[in-house]
Amino acid sequence: MRFESSAFEHGGKIPSKYTCDGKNINPPFKIRDIPRGAKSLTLIMDDPDVPRHLKADGIWDHWVLFNMHCGLWEIREGEEPEGTQGLGTDYNLDYSGPCPPDTEHCYYFKLYALDTTLHLPVKSTKSQVEQAMEGHIMAQTELMGRYERLKR
Repeated sequence: MRFESSAFEHGGKIPSKYTCDGKNINPPFKIRDIPRGAKSLTLIMDDPDVPRHLKADGIWDHWVLFNMHCGLWEIREGEEPEGTQGLGTDYNLDYSGPCPPDTEHCYYFKLYALDTTLHLPVKSTKSQVEQAMEGHIMAQTELMGRYERLKR
């Protein structure tokens, strides 16, 4: 399975348009090679570079979306795909772009193909989603982008 963006390459810089310094909209994505027999897709975006004094585990959840349709091959710029919205660290249900408080951070967009749909409600946390996915992941891939805020 592949997950790509025309806005940035794996390991590349995320344009400010997709961050708190810009329009704070999601980048465009293409999804390829979803395994035959998959029943749903899950997308998690997180930042594992958060200073521990801001968040004890050092991880900020920016986007949690599950039960997306397996026929999904494109996520358009600024358009939330259909699915069940999970709860981000900022209590957000939609995409919340990069906004590092200090230095450059890495942002991981993780896509999972599952052999089931998840029986979880809207506002489920990332940990609840990850726990429900256990034993059901058919394929997974990730796209990592970096962002550092302009000094003001």
